[in-house]
Amino acid sequence: MLVTTTLGMKRVENESRSGKIVTSSTTLVSARALKRARQVMRCLPFRLAFYKHLEHEALSSTQLSSQKNWMAISRKPLSRSSTEDDLIWLIQVGVLRREVDGQGLTERVRLTPMGRDLLDDWDDEIPTADAVQVMHHWLRRHRPRL
Repeated sequence: MLVTTTLGMKRVENESRSGKIVTSSTTLVSARALKRARQVMRCLPFRLAFYKHLEHEALSSTQLSSQKNWMAISRKPLSRSSTEDDLIWLIQVGVLRREVDGQGLTERVRLTPMGRDLLDDWDDEIPTADAVQVMHHWLRRHRPRL
């Protein structure tokens, strides 16, 4: 099924093989990519407040790990290296992107349009994934060729 959004209007077409949908930001994103990104967001330690903050302001792993109120944005303490690894993983799945300035890419990250669309799924807090989902996520992230 293909859902296209044009000037606020939605058109649904039968396209059984591709399984692609058009998000509100009018970019083609597969349902599989959205499901994967949603699972990643549930498995990583970041809370909804972290993603909401990135909607308005770019942050780096150094800035995140040095925050005193880490409990507001994460379920566990943030070290610089593990935070950078998590940010890179979120970039790879399409939830975040590196910020660009006049000199090129910076170490700070921002939310992508797909990431904004995924935030609409949760009102209060991102639910924590269960043990099976966490194991599946770990395998997908650390052993992708198995």
